Parts: sequence; C-alpha cells; structure tokens
Amino acid sequence: MNKDDLQEPIAEIDGLDEKILRLITKNARIPFLEVARECGVSGAAIHQRVQRLLNIGVVSGSEFILNPQKLGYNTTAYMGIYLEKANYHRKVIAELVKIPEIVECHYTTGQYAIFIKVQTKTNKHLKKLIDTQLQEIEGIARTETFISLEMEFKRQVEIV
Repeated sequence: MNKDDLQEPIAEIDGLDEKILRLITKNARIPFLEVARECGVSGAAIHQRVQRLLNIGVVSGSEFILNPQKLGYNTTAYMGIYLEKANYHRKVIAELVKIPEIVECHYTTGQYAIFIKVQTKTNKHLKKLIDTQLQEIEGIARTETFISLEMEFKRQVEIV
C-alpha cells in the first residue's frame, strides 16, 4: 500500500475551532476582532487559531469569488468524459488544464473517467470548445454534456 491509498487524516479541532470556522465560512472578510468578540477570546487567540487551521490544512487560502454571469459567461456545463483507456487520465488531464473555460476537473469512478465543469459565454462558445479543443485531445473517446439551467444553491461542508 502506498501513501496515495491512505485516507487524509482527520484534523483535531475543538469547539472554539468549530465556532471560528462557522463564522469565517459565512463571511471570509469578518475582522478577527469581531470573531474574538463572538467567541469570547482575544484577537491574538483568534489569529493563532486561524493560522493553525491554515497550517493543518482545514482552511486554505482566501479568495474573491467571481460571478461568471457578470463577466459574460452565461453557460455553465458539466461534462462526463469517457477515455479510450483508463491509463490515459493523466495525459488527458494535462491537456484539460490548458483550457481556461474548464473551472473544475475530477477523476471519478462510475460511468465517466473524468467529470469537468465548464464556463462559456454562450452555447455556441461551448460547442466550439467541444468541437475544436476537447475532441482533439488524444485519449478522449467521447463526452456527454449537461447544461445547467440555473444553480439552485452552493454551500461548503457544514461544521457540526
């Protein structure tokens, strides 16, 4: 058994960590002093806790989330990718990462070898991407596309 076969260890977090996570996942821009007031501890304690959560990988980075529609990307599609051979997945993923419209890529079990999320400006843009880029990648046998009509909700894992 190699290290890739092992599950990620579960991080040791306590009640204060959970309360901090609930607050900062609702509003990543909340000031640490406000978190400290809500938790009944010092700002320095919050800073240390958040830094520890970053160091152990419970929290990663901070980012501004772009609204694709406001930037003109009005078509969201999900695509299942069938491979000619299963061992082509690394080569195919190396090509997929070069396509900026692909915003997520998952190596999966089940019907598809790879499942991707694509943001394009229009359905015509999506069709062109499929015809001129995806179908040209060596190792892809075929694709199955699902266009999202509307995202109903999106959320992070609940802190319980």
